[in-house]
Amino acid sequence: MLQNQIKEEMRDAMKARHEVKLRVLRGIMAAFTNELVAKKRKPDEELSDDEALLVIKRAAKQRQDSIEQFNKGGRTDLAETEEEELKVLEGYMPEMMGEDEIRKVAEAKKTELGVDDKAKMGMLMGAVMSELKGKADGNSVKAVIESMFI
Repeated sequence: MLQNQIKEEMRDAMKARHEVKLRVLRGIMAAFTNELVAKKRKPDEELSDDEALLVIKRAAKQRQDSIEQFNKGGRTDLAETEEEELKVLEGYMPEMMGEDEIRKVAEAKKTELGVDDKAKMGMLMGAVMSELKGKADGNSVKAVIESMFI
């Protein structure tokens, strides 16, 4: 399970004195506990891999947003710290699909649902996102689908 893997790697990071990795993994473990409590489960239970992955993706998205804001504010030092943390988080996330792979799935869904006008683009977007759940970034899917209607 992903949660156990992270616990083990946290111990290894402690022994190896990898400060950035240790800080990120501790934060993730805390986020796992918060997620359990939010779902009215005991804090010592374990999250499923899908639930753990959602928590990690949420943390990665927060890092991306922070990087963007720090760069806008001219704080490249803080942005670099966030980028290091994001790299650690990305190591636990599955490989995202490329635009070509997304396009194949989107074309198949478009044909399957009989979507032929831009008005039904939202329906197609929902169908493709549920098909690619966790395998593709929402912004990439949106860009591919929008390009199909241009």
